[in-house]
Amino acid sequence: AETRWAVIISCASGGEKYAEQMATWRSDLRSALVDRYGFKAEHIKILVDEAAKSGERANTANVRNLFAEIKKAGSKEDFVLIVLLGHGNYDGDVAKFNLVGPDMTAKDWTDILAGVQGRVALVNTTEASFPFLEALSSKGRVVITATHSPAQKYATVFPEYFVKAMKEASTDLDKNGRTSLFEVFTAT
Repeated sequence: AETRWAVIISCASGGEKYAEQMATWRSDLRSALVDRYGFKAEHIKILVDEAAKSGERANTANVRNLFAEIKKAGSKEDFVLIVLLGHGNYDGDVAKFNLVGPDMTAKDWTDILAGVQGRVALVNTTEASFPFLEALSSKGRVVITATHSPAQKYATVFPEYFVKAMKEASTDLDKNGRTSLFEVFTAT
């Protein structure tokens, strides 16, 4: 039987304004996953930025532990959705997702996702996310990035519209009663 896992990670916030935005996006995504897509609440894992008052921090150790748990409990019938919220950077050589503490590179994410059974979809909503596309692409995996070039290094509006598209029934573009990631991406 398929288990649908969702991992929502909001990285180092970079300020109160961003921390508030990310808290809203996390909450709205969680609600959409449970209410619209039928994910079980216990299979939605959320790691939070340093400004959050409660929850497990989005640091490298917690990310690694979370994926070790998913690998141990998962099966080849599973679906794992990963949404990265916050900030990223690219220095022309290495792309990173900014965590609380040391950042994780696209290569680190490739290593973490190795061995995850089932289908995986990773949505990197950050600036400088494009290099993750090449690094993480593989059979059985969908990778969506907010940028389409390594030159795009400024905060994106992608997460706002991605979360909105996840919440709204109007994103079911072909009106078949199911909303695909392609439809969510198109609406975003």
